[in-house]
Amino acid sequence: MKNVLVTGGAGFIGYHTCRFLLEQGYALAVVDQLHPYYDPSLKRARIDELRRHGDFSFYRTDILDEAAMREVLSRHRPDAVIHLAAIPGVRGSLEQPLTYVDIDVKGTVQLLELARQFGVGRFLFASSSSVYGERALTRPLREEEADLAVCSPYAASKLAAEVFCRTYAHLYGMAVTCLRFFTVYGPHQRPDMAISRFLRLLADEQPLPLYDPHSMRDYTYVDDIVDGIGAALAHMDGYQVYNLGSGRPVGLLELVQTLEHVTGKKARLEIRGAQPGDVTGTWADIAKARGLLGWTPQVTLQEGLERYYRWWRKQ
Repeated sequence: MKNVLVTGGAGFIGYHTCRFLLEQGYALAVVDQLHPYYDPSLKRARIDELRRHGDFSFYRTDILDEAAMREVLSRHRPDAVIHLAAIPGVRGSLEQPLTYVDIDVKGTVQLLELARQFGVGRFLFASSSSVYGERALTRPLREEEADLAVCSPYAASKLAAEVFCRTYAHLYGMAVTCLRFFTVYGPHQRPDMAISRFLRLLADEQPLPLYDPHSMRDYTYVDDIVDGIGAALAHMDGYQVYNLGSGRPVGLLELVQTLEHVTGKKARLEIRGAQPGDVTGTWADIAKARGLLGWTPQVTLQEGLERYYRWWRKQ
């Protein structure tokens, strides 16, 4: 298996995944429509940087364009699809829920159907920790605990897409794996995400808005996520769901303190009210990924933020 199609390959996680696959010698077809959810020039820059790591075919294509996607699969006949394309973000989904249904749900179903028609052996779907909804974090969350009690259209779209993944695996015997990512950060991170915004505000000596200072997140460095994607791709059988997280929840105030230590700057905090759609905390039980995939995260929050900050300063 050396021929892979990656959707959303110009995105944050997509870039790192494609770079990993190129370095591993995979033949790669990359699809991304360069959606203006954030500055498309950042996505074009990632594609340009990827060119330095190997040859691949790039298609600026909407995954909802059935004819265009059929042409891509017909031309490349991939052994596997890694489906990372999505509209991200909880808050955006409150304003444009139908867009999330179109891209995150309908786009996933269309790719599943095309993968079935073209006999693609493996389909890997990027899901989210948001499918767990609001939980009391007395222990880490296990894969079987996701239910319909989600808190945003974004979370609902990811959960719905997972249901379709399971349906296709059941009906057609496809090997389908859903990976639930927990708050991924690192170089090339989206500019709207908290750590990116906090670094910019610290550099500009502006106050940091904290919407819920008591919230907690399972922050996961992007290299660990990519290692998990690679492990899942190599161990696909039937239908599986895995958490990919650090396995350690970190409070928002602890995150700020770590950023202060890494940057050498003192933060000024601006406490605001909790945002609709956000959950209080996330915490991944990673026992299944550790046991079945042989995957364990390697990068601590301190080390990950130091790596990210070094990269960020060079930009």
